Amino acid sequence: MDTTLIAPKPRAAALGKREQTKAQNRQMILEAARGVFAELGYGATTVRDIIRATTLASGTFYNYFKSKEEIYQAIRDEAALAIRPQLRAERQKAATVEEFIQATFRTFFEIVTRDEVNFRTIRHSADATRMRMDTPEVIAGFEELREDIESGIARGVFPPIDADYLMAAIVGVAFEMTERILRRENRDAKAAADFATALFMGGIRALPHAGETPGGA
Repeated sequence: MDTTLIAPKPRAAALGKREQTKAQNRQMILEAARGVFAELGYGATTVRDIIRATTLASGTFYNYFKSKEEIYQAIRDEAALAIRPQLRAERQKAATVEEFIQATFRTFFEIVTRDEVNFRTIRHSADATRMRMDTPEVIAGFEELREDIESGIARGVFPPIDADYLMAAIVGVAFEMTERILRRENRDAKAAADFATALFMGGIRALPHAGETPGGA
């Protein structure tokens, strides 16, 4: 019997299982790192601490990540991938400039403050918050914001403004305010979003005085 056309099924199955194991190991490392970062803080954490929190040997561990910086960035990238669809869906429903700005900040701040695991990780990793923002996942989120602004301009939601500058301004305020929110005992996402929206819509003069709410007398 001619067996030259018989597919090597056992080898294909082995490759599939190997890829599944690799994905599981990587996720195990990230989950362990979240817990260790949250408990010890980014600065005090070592790669050895993270390895101890997994069932992997050191040699296996280094097949996935070379440093705690790489692990921390991967955690941030996962967060970016999770948040982008929600942000985009809310922005695309906006019919006015204010709705667009409010939806962007409110959704971002609500997701950040709602995710307790990542909140604890980031809060206790203050010295890591200035890490790279130029990974493909993060940059893609910035580009989606710029594209949504350009779409808003085309639909008449925005006047013909510089979409690139506005994108950069929103991103800068969102990330800087997030750091401040995560350091407060009262993490009020709505109040933070109202503040940012008032700032963008009217400038400093539109901001409420201490103790007032946006739009108050």
